[in-house]
Amino acid sequence: MTKSELIEVIATLNPELTKKQIEFIVNGVFQNIKDALKAGDKVEIRGFGSFKIREKNSKLGRNPKTGDKVEVPSKNVPYFKPGKEIKELLIDAE
Repeated sequence: MTKSELIEVIATLNPELTKKQIEFIVNGVFQNIKDALKAGDKVEIRGFGSFKIREKNSKLGRNPKTGDKVEVPSKNVPYFKPGKEIKELLIDAE
């Protein structure tokens, strides 16, 4: 599902709101999640899951063109952990 599809679904369920209003709300939610992660905070949405930043350690990699060993620096990556309800929903879908 894309962001525009999400906006369409919400608009169908809430005909009293305009698409511009819904787009503003959806963008605001996503921006707040990004800002919290950038600040190093964990974002938890009960019944859905949590977002946090994990640090990947530096490692020794290989340049695919030359085969030379290169140092890959450590970096922060986003991580999503699904909540219990999402896990159960996905298990039941199998």
